[in-house]
Amino acid sequence: MRNNEIRQTVNELQNLYAKADELKAMITAREALIKEEMDARETEVLDLGNVIIRFTSVLSNRFDTTAFKKLHTDLYNNFIKQVVSRRFQIA
Repeated sequence: MRNNEIRQTVNELQNLYAKADELKAMITAREALIKEEMDARETEVLDLGNVIIRFTSVLSNRFDTTAFKKLHTDLYNNFIKQVVSRRFQIA
């Protein structure tokens, strides 16, 4: 692939990223409207016939890595595992 082709592909990709950001914003706005309405109705489940919408609370337990590291630094360091990954960026 030549530099001109890569440049054109990057331009297309940047346009797609911009469209994706716009769509994400639109999706978030629409979800917020539905969530606000469900809060106003004080309901966690809304049955619309062909669609059921759920906006429920979920309880989860998460391990507090920061606090554990402060209290048990040596033990924390014994279990650290380095992982190699690759990052794709366009600047």
